[in-house]
Amino acid sequence: MTISSTESAAVAESQTARDDHIVRGIMFMIGATVMLAASNALSKWVVAVYPVGEVMFARSLSSLIVCSAFMLPVTGFAVFATKRVRDHVARGLSQSISQTFTVLAFSMMPLAGATAITFSAPLFSVLISVLWLKERADAARWATLFAGFAGVLIVARPGADSFQLGALFALANAVMYGSVTVAVRGMSKTESANTLLMWQLATLAVMHSFLLVFGFRWPTPQHAALLVSSGVANAAGQYMWTRALHAAPATAVSPFYYFLLVWSLTLGFLVWGDIPTISLLVGSGIVVASGLFLLYHEAQRTPDRSQPARRLTPWSRGIKRIFHRR
Repeated sequence: MTISSTESAAVAESQTARDDHIVRGIMFMIGATVMLAASNALSKWVVAVYPVGEVMFARSLSSLIVCSAFMLPVTGFAVFATKRVRDHVARGLSQSISQTFTVLAFSMMPLAGATAITFSAPLFSVLISVLWLKERADAARWATLFAGFAGVLIVARPGADSFQLGALFALANAVMYGSVTVAVRGMSKTESANTLLMWQLATLAVMHSFLLVFGFRWPTPQHAALLVSSGVANAAGQYMWTRALHAAPATAVSPFYYFLLVWSLTLGFLVWGDIPTISLLVGSGIVVASGLFLLYHEAQRTPDRSQPARRLTPWSRGIKRIFHRR
C-alpha cells in the first residue's frame, strides 16, 4: 500500500501542527510559572504588613475581576452553568484553605523553601490514591514516594535550629492540594476549563472574604497596587496554566512547571537576600526528580491507545515531536 504525495503532505502538516501545539503549551506553562512566582513574591511582601486574610481576599477578588472582565463578555454567565455545584464548592473550600496555608508558609520561611515543599503535592496525590481509592502501588511507585518524602524532610530539616512553622504550613498545603486532586479527578471530564476556572475564582473570593473578620487595615495606595498586582499575576498564571494543558498533553508540559522553583530561588535572592542552602538545593532536587519520575511512570501506566504501534507515552511523544521533527 503506497501513500500519495497529498496524503504525505497532510500527515506532515498534521505533525507540524501537533509540534506547534506542544511548543505553545510549553511556552504557556513557563509563562504561568513566571506569573505565579511573581504573585507569590508579592503576597510574601505584603503579608509582612497586612493580615493574611486581607491579602488572600485582595488576591482572590482581583483575580476574579480580571478573569471576569475578559471571559464574561464572551461566555456570559452561562460559564457558571453546572450540575456539580457541590463539587465546585468543595474544591473551592479546599483550595482556599490550601492557598492560605501557602501564603502563611511564605511569610515564615524563604520563598524557594516553601515552593519546594509544595512540589510534593503529586506524591501525596498518589499516596492518597493508594490508601483511599485502593489503587495498586508497584515497587517504583513506593520508591518514588519514599524518595520524594525524604527530599521534603531535607528541605524542612525537622529538629534543626532553622526549622520553622512555615514548613508545616507548606506541607499542609501539599497534603490538601494532593487530596483535592484525587477528590475532583473526574471533574475535567464534565466541566470545561472556563467553568472550572471561574467557579474556582468565585468560590475562593467568597471563602477568603470570611477571613477579613480576623483583621483588616486600609492599605496605602502603593500597597493597594501591590495587593491588586498579586491578584492580576495570579489570574494570568492560572489562565496560562489552563491554556498550556489545553494546548498539549499534561505529561508534555507539566515538567516545565518546576521552573517555578527557579524563579522562586531568583526572587528570594534578589528581594530578600535568601541564599540557597545545601539542604534546600539537595532536597529540592530530590523532590523535583521524584515528581518528574512519577509523572513519567504514571504516563507509562496509561499509554495513549490512539497510536498503539509506537507504544510511546504522551510525554515521550511530546519530547520526540519537539526534538525529532520529521
